[in-house]
Amino acid sequence: MIRESSAVAARQNLGDLLNQVQYRNDAVLITKDGKPVAALVDVALFERIRRLRDEFTRLTDALGKTYEGVNPTAARAEIDEAVSAARKARAKRTQAHKKAKKQ
Repeated sequence: MIRESSAVAARQNLGDLLNQVQYRNDAVLITKDGKPVAALVDVALFERIRRLRDEFTRLTDALGKTYEGVNPTAARAEIDEAVSAARKARAKRTQAHKKAKKQ
């Protein structure tokens, strides 16, 4: 469950919020002037987010090196085509999974 707390309330109730995150696996969105500024999440989720960010950085760096010296328009067209194909394949898998689940 995701709760929302103002920064002032979070400061006043930090112990309680930490307990909710640790023991109930809740997440807390902290707002300031009604705008989200931070989140409290459990350590496992935080570590997963960090690994995903690191993997994303590794992949984008590799992609950048692959297309070094290639015409940007041609590179963009090739990447867009690959993304479109991957999205179509994922949609097919999702549809097949839903169909199998109904049976």
